Amino acid sequence: MKNLLAKPFAKKILITFGILIGITLLLDFVLLPLYVSSAESAVPNVVGMSEDEAIRILEDADFEPSVVDTSFGVAVPVGKIFLQKPAAGKIVKNGRNIYLYISGGELIITVPLLKGKSVIDARFALERIGLKLGNIDESPSTHPKDMVFDQQFAEGTRLKKGERVGISVSTGKGSGNIKVPDLIGLSLAEAKRILSDSTLSVGKVNYQISSTLLPNTVLDQYPAAGNKLNSGNSVDLFITKEGTIEEKLESPDEN
Repeated sequence: MKNLLAKPFAKKILITFGILIGITLLLDFVLLPLYVSSAESAVPNVVGMSEDEAIRILEDADFEPSVVDTSFGVAVPVGKIFLQKPAAGKIVKNGRNIYLYISGGELIITVPLLKGKSVIDARFALERIGLKLGNIDESPSTHPKDMVFDQQFAEGTRLKKGERVGISVSTGKGSGNIKVPDLIGLSLAEAKRILSDSTLSVGKVNYQISSTLLPNTVLDQYPAAGNKLNSGNSVDLFITKEGTIEEKLESPDEN
């Protein structure tokens, strides 16, 4: 045995073995009993709170808060906690990490260009980025049949996720005997008078924000000027309104 202990390699093995035994005994008789016997508490509910408030409450309750992610598109105000793990009310050891997820607000999406697409392609382009296809207005126009020739919100408009975007689809050139007048640049009142004189009427009025033109100015019309309609048919108008591009376009009441 003395000869064995005299060898350096054997000494290292014995020392290592002794260390392992010591660690095992420390775990079994000291650390594990301390952990098992440590106090437990119910996790406070911090969902809906600000980050600072949630951290303060969790620390006061002897937990370790940790912000792990910020997510967009959740129905909770910006900067508020929308999820916590473990969940509120769960009984856990004091000192445990509580993971917090913060809301980045509603997801804002930029409207893509839909003009020139088919209805199917327009629907796919919107749904792929989180928007939905809205009303489909079919109108005679000089554009090819079944092609989208206008969209409710211009390309680049910012909308909330899940909002709808209407489109105008061409049914081909009209076959009536009344030539559609050119209304672009006129006021809404003038456009109504001219259409009435032509035995036509105002159809859907869509309001769009403009920072360069006076409110209630005709931006666009469908069908376009030069198409043929029958008496009593309507012409949809796109009219200017005041506001900022971030606002959702809402039609003001017209008398």
